[in-house]
Amino acid sequence: MTNPEQPAGSAQPARAAGYALLGLAAIALVIGVISLFGGSDDESPAAQPPPSSATSDPQAPSSGDPTGGSPTESSAGTPTGSATGSATPAPTTGADPTGAPATTGTPAGQGQPQGQATDTPPPPVVAKPPVRVYNNGTISGLAARASDDVRRAGWEVAETANYSQSQGLIPTTTVYYRPGTDEEASARQLAQVLNAEVKPRFDGIEAAHPGIIIILTNDYRGSSGKVS
Repeated sequence: MTNPEQPAGSAQPARAAGYALLGLAAIALVIGVISLFGGSDDESPAAQPPPSSATSDPQAPSSGDPTGGSPTESSAGTPTGSATGSATPAPTTGADPTGAPATTGTPAGQGQPQGQATDTPPPPVVAKPPVRVYNNGTISGLAARASDDVRRAGWEVAETANYSQSQGLIPTTTVYYRPGTDEEASARQLAQVLNAEVKPRFDGIEAAHPGIIIILTNDYRGSSGKVS
């Protein structure tokens, strides 16, 4: 019994076709490996890592230490070192935040400059009633001289005459006024100017004309020229 065998001519084409398939499979495997490892050069922008915040904006200030070291932070989170130097300093005690100089209160009674006159009311103006001058002495022209002194002091002389010694002797030169009238204050001022006595009117001249009456004696010393 004979073992049938395929003819040699038909086995060679089949073997060649198998080798061709193996070659195509190897080529496909190489292409797949190249595609797998070579695709990293063509990754999409979405796959690339985002740029760091330090290089994204060239004008943004660096948060690091200018000396190259990393900034340190306090326990509260506030940067220390060079970062604290740029913080706004706390206002000085007593200073005005608007920039105006601080002022302190002035105690009462100390705000008025020294030497400045206080607002005191002026002294009341004393009325100057008319004056009558009588000579009771023995010196001629005494009444006229006294009248000139009275006028220079600012009073008006209404009459100049003699007061006869028969009507009475006056012990010293005296300025008389009517009590209870404005003549008193004026009579006191005039008596000071004339260096004379000042008294209320007596009975002999009580009913005379209104105004101040001066009765002169030989002791009349003249005017001092001052009114206080």
